[in-house]
Amino acid sequence: MKAVILCGGLGTRLREETEYRPKPMVEVGGRPVLWHIMKLYGHHGFKDFVLCLGYKGQVIRKYFLDYHAMNSDFTIRLGTTPKVSYHDHRDVENWTVTLADTGAETMTGGRVARAARHLQGKTFMCTYGDGLGNVNLRELLAFHRKHGKLATVTGVRPPSRFGEMQLRGERVTEFSEKPHQISQGLINGGFFVFEPDFLRYLSEDAGCVLEQEPLRRCAKDGQLMCYQHEGFWQPMDTYREYELLNRLWAGGEAPWRVWKK
Repeated sequence: MKAVILCGGLGTRLREETEYRPKPMVEVGGRPVLWHIMKLYGHHGFKDFVLCLGYKGQVIRKYFLDYHAMNSDFTIRLGTTPKVSYHDHRDVENWTVTLADTGAETMTGGRVARAARHLQGKTFMCTYGDGLGNVNLRELLAFHRKHGKLATVTGVRPPSRFGEMQLRGERVTEFSEKPHQISQGLINGGFFVFEPDFLRYLSEDAGCVLEQEPLRRCAKDGQLMCYQHEGFWQPMDTYREYELLNRLWAGGEAPWRVWKK
């Protein structure tokens, strides 16, 4: 099953990191956040990806073209018949990656529609290239198949922007600066599953926004279901969130790291 990852946004709220690279290539723990998302999918057995490129897509193209060489020891023979021999594959993933140019300014729905030719008319997964979580993707797919509708969205509870103090009277019993899940209504956390017929709600028009008219019409038609995820979920929209994710990784406290290596 293919997993579509939306990688084309401008990342304007993270301009410190996205002036020269697309947001999915901003690093968490020395690896692009895109790599972390793909590792999550790979851990659950989904290793066939379609990346919808846009803003500075050439950076993502180069990353994958150089991936093998940058993650393996190799010997290169120069001259008129150059040859590269790779000696180990300890960090090279067994992924199939299709890189699809979906337009520099295309919105999310238009990107999915423009990438449809790579989906072979089959059920597919889809998510954003800037959000991390420990979503059980196999359970998500099982939920989707059981209800039999056209679309499933993963509902998450938004993380608190600030930490929280626990009080007993006027005495602080717990002080935490780490954002945490708070008791609010569910929001769209990405990690979708779509049937091929969902594509009829989309258009290749650059202004087609997945989260607006397409999903609203799908919901009105009774074809959109919600898989509720109560675990960790964190977008990387701001520099503060970028720093948070890097602190969690550096401290060995990254809940989205469900893979062993």
